[in-house]
Amino acid sequence: MIDRRTTWIIPLALLLCATPRAVHAQAESSPYDVLITGGRVVDGTGNPWFLADVGIRDGRIAAVGRLALAGADATRVIDATGLVVAPGFIDLHTHSDGALLRDGTAQSKVRQGVTLDITGESSSQGPRDGLTGGGGRGGVDADWTTFTGYFETLERQGISMNLISHVSYHQVRRVVKGFEESPATSAELDRMKQLTARSMEEGAWGLVTRFTSGGPQHPEEVLELAKVVASYGGNYTSHHGSEGYEQEKEIDFAIRVAEEAQIPVHLFHFKMRARENWGTIDRSIAQIEAARARGLDITANQYPYTAMFHGWSAFFPLWVREGGGERFSERLRDESLRERIKSDPDFIAWAQEHGWWEGIVLARATRPEVQQYEGMRVVEIAAALGVADPADVVIDLMAAEGGSISGVFHTMSEEDVRLIMRQPWVSVASDGSAINLEAAGVPHPRNYGTVPRVLGHYVRDEGVLGLEDAVRKMTSLPAQVLGLADRGQVREGFVADIAVFDPARIAETNSFENPKSYAIGIPYVLVNGTLVIDDGEHTGARPGRVLLGRGYKPGTPVSDGAGSR
Repeated sequence: MIDRRTTWIIPLALLLCATPRAVHAQAESSPYDVLITGGRVVDGTGNPWFLADVGIRDGRIAAVGRLALAGADATRVIDATGLVVAPGFIDLHTHSDGALLRDGTAQSKVRQGVTLDITGESSSQGPRDGLTGGGGRGGVDADWTTFTGYFETLERQGISMNLISHVSYHQVRRVVKGFEESPATSAELDRMKQLTARSMEEGAWGLVTRFTSGGPQHPEEVLELAKVVASYGGNYTSHHGSEGYEQEKEIDFAIRVAEEAQIPVHLFHFKMRARENWGTIDRSIAQIEAARARGLDITANQYPYTAMFHGWSAFFPLWVREGGGERFSERLRDESLRERIKSDPDFIAWAQEHGWWEGIVLARATRPEVQQYEGMRVVEIAAALGVADPADVVIDLMAAEGGSISGVFHTMSEEDVRLIMRQPWVSVASDGSAINLEAAGVPHPRNYGTVPRVLGHYVRDEGVLGLEDAVRKMTSLPAQVLGLADRGQVREGFVADIAVFDPARIAETNSFENPKSYAIGIPYVLVNGTLVIDDGEHTGARPGRVLLGRGYKPGTPVSDGAGSR
């Protein structure tokens, strides 16, 4: 499963001969494994669709052209008449690293035509030297301490889609400093750089950060680790803490990283939140475009919804959260601190940025006394409990749950979503996970419906994007961001990650109220040339691979003797 080939290099001869409508002379020498006939090929480049057959052999696209007319034979023939044949969709921002360990079939993703998920934000599955307990995001028990150990675990289990992982700055920092928030000493920073370098040599793709509002507490540390990653040909990806009141400051820092580390920069889920900020996203767009005009490689992604999803802890002040989950929970239960929390300007501003009490939904909890409110907004819970101040409800529920409630936050405008979507440097990404219908709580519908929402609602029904451009934003543009040179297009020689969908029927079938429902209108999905979705049903196949970054070095030793190799 682990793809140790140099996926980012294509022989010059292949590039010269790989024209979309050509049929290689050697293509007729033996039957194809799969032949997709009669479809409208939307090749991922943004070019207009064209009629062609697609021949697949040994996991790659062997030919694109009028193959059936030439008498081509195949073990399996798929009639795609009236359907669109597109590259498999690449999701640049996901949390599937733990989810794929729990269920490697990746149901919610492959049923959308997604063939590659990118993980690692907030906490990554490596490094874990000296850490105990659950894995990275996902709470899966980990018996590894390195990326190699995680990747080998996936390989043994098998997965139905491909995966790439970034290394999280915060994970590296936790290994070195625990929950201590003081600046790293010179020796600690050296250790952080060593762990980052080791992670890149084990196959991590780049560096990812996630900050609370206002950006990094220790910017120089981020810059130093970004420079390490740049030396391995990786990229830097930023999850902003504020996509509202302090967004300008956070974009400025991302631009600084691009400039000083000389590294491509990608921004997660570009948006503008808080009603007071609606209609001002054009300023952030101009900020990024000015940086791009100076020659800085800065791109972004978005999910096609007006609500987001993450922990309720995000709108609590830093002093309340400092020291990890146990200390956070203690402060929430301390009645002497309650008025200080409620009156803290950060608590007020960040809660407003998240939709205030009428826009914040309790989506997932673990304890029955809290789970009974899943799917309800804070104001609704307060009314049900007869509590005058919804802030008290938030603090009480967080204290009861140990500070780990997840929520949906209705905080963006539809007009801003559409404006962002039209920017040529913005791709589509879900910020979701590869889950199934048994997922806990009330998850965000994006886990199941991001791709069909774009292709059905925004392309077919609303005309916000053209079909070819929408496909580009989910295929060749993400491949360009990552530096993948043999995925993201329907092109001879490329890996056969393919999604076949019905443009008239593709649709999400879920909602915020009832999110657990799979998409429709995607009858066939191939991952590395193997059918994973066949006539709308999951085949059970697990042909997915871990794609290793440019810095990968076979047999990389673990520097301190820890971890599995």
